[in-house]
Amino acid sequence: MTVSPELRTLPTIPRPADTPAAGAPHPGSPDLLRSVFRQHAAGVAVITAHGERPVGFTATSLNSVAADPPLLSFGVGTGSSSWPVLAEAEHVGVHILGEHQQELAGTFARSGADRFAEPTRWSPGPEGVPVLDGVLAWLVGRVVARVPAGDHRIVIAEVVAGDPAGPGDGAPGAPGRPLLYHQGRFNALRD
Repeated sequence: MTVSPELRTLPTIPRPADTPAAGAPHPGSPDLLRSVFRQHAAGVAVITAHGERPVGFTATSLNSVAADPPLLSFGVGTGSSSWPVLAEAEHVGVHILGEHQQELAGTFARSGADRFAEPTRWSPGPEGVPVLDGVLAWLVGRVVARVPAGDHRIVIAEVVAGDPAGPGDGAPGAPGRPLLYHQGRFNALRD
């Protein structure tokens, strides 16, 4: 029997020792993933949707997927309070937060918070999606897929509306300066 080149066995890649160094997370564990990604600075976004009530959460998993058609993605835990609405929502809002919005990011990250109560300022936007005031930029996307990924779903949405300059409400903070998440904290860019 002849084996095609595509089916040849790949060489075995050595694995790290099964015993992690003292204080190090176990190889292949959720703690290892978290520890490594604490070193990765990520932009901060708030994802919103509307069902019987508006829902939203802080996300650092936002990605641009494709330009044509314009697709984006983000991850959401299936155990989150927002998931039941997001599981059915036809459209989602994506808000890029500015460095002046650490409090807003914290509100949407906090479990049990009334995220749309004062001092959060928002209004219904395209397709009824809640659009937050004072953000650097926002998009509304039509959900085209929800891909299972462990205890999360990767939501893929096609952009249908948005504003790259945000609502322009004069909120404090340098225009165009994003909020970042690094080492378990919200941070601003340094000059």
